[in-house]
Amino acid sequence: MKKIDLFSLGLTEQLQQEAKGFNGLYLGRVSSQAKGLYRVLVEAGELTAEVSGKFSHQVRSQADYPAVGDFVMVDRMDNTNGNGIIHHVLTRKSCFARKAAGSNDLQVVAANIDQVFICMALNNDFNPRRLERYLSIAWDSGAIPVVVLTKADLCPDINAKLAALSPLTVGVEVLVTSSMSWDGYLAVQSRITKGRTVAFIGSSGVGKSTLINRLLGEDRLATNTLSNDDKGRHTTTRRELILLPDGGMVIDTPGMRELGLVSADLAKSFADIDELAANCRFRDCTHGSEPGCAVQQAIQDGFLSVERLASFQKLQKEAKYNGLNSKQIEKEKFYTMFKGFGGMKNARKYIKEKTRK
Repeated sequence: MKKIDLFSLGLTEQLQQEAKGFNGLYLGRVSSQAKGLYRVLVEAGELTAEVSGKFSHQVRSQADYPAVGDFVMVDRMDNTNGNGIIHHVLTRKSCFARKAAGSNDLQVVAANIDQVFICMALNNDFNPRRLERYLSIAWDSGAIPVVVLTKADLCPDINAKLAALSPLTVGVEVLVTSSMSWDGYLAVQSRITKGRTVAFIGSSGVGKSTLINRLLGEDRLATNTLSNDDKGRHTTTRRELILLPDGGMVIDTPGMRELGLVSADLAKSFADIDELAANCRFRDCTHGSEPGCAVQQAIQDGFLSVERLASFQKLQKEAKYNGLNSKQIEKEKFYTMFKGFGGMKNARKYIKEKTRK
């Protein structure tokens, strides 16, 4: 059997050096995961593996477990004598994560990715506010975000949609694609080069699987026709690392209409507001009713929309409160409430009196 070149799978010299510290183990990359089992690509091919008992005992959170795209150390090269055992996850160079549904646990969507392709359809799925959230998390992941607009054939005015996204996508490449055109995927293909890993992120039914099938040159992934609301149906059910004929790799992910915020780089995704805020009269300006607020002035001048500021403030609060329990969140809200009215001193006094009652 022909050996797999792990460098063609994104392995770096730094990761190879880290792997040398684990004697008797073999280096591999996780290609898929389901129900506690992992498919791992190693030099000899692919094997099924599970984490060791010691590994499970030592992890501090769900995010420490292997994820699709991770480089791991396993105890064997095939399944001749049973499932392989994963003992270590090597250092991630990037990590796209979200808050797991119903909890504050971190869920790693994809690891060691070079670019995040944020897919959004140009039909009823079009949602600039959701894109702001995706971009904030993508910048924070350590990977480079690219916006991929799909289903251009269903949009009567593409230029209007691009204009609506213009303030959101400063410094971000925007690609327009259409599954109805034979070459509608070429703009995407040219950006996935050998040894590079791209994660496709987006809501259900935006056309991620269709795009990947075009890149593969075959209909390997299931796709569905549009539903009655013109938004498409969910098709992908698990995350998977897929090797492309030209040497690049894509990670297909299940659709995520709601993306719970874990951490975000708002300075990049809201660079316009960040720049305006630097000119506010007060350093701790909340961009509400304070005099000399450059952000509010920009809204009055038509330079900034009310909706974009509201989205920024919503994500800012979400990032601020993430990981706090209900009592800690209540305290933070009180501190914010009393800002400008005696500040932290009055807030602490109020909380102390409230607790005493």
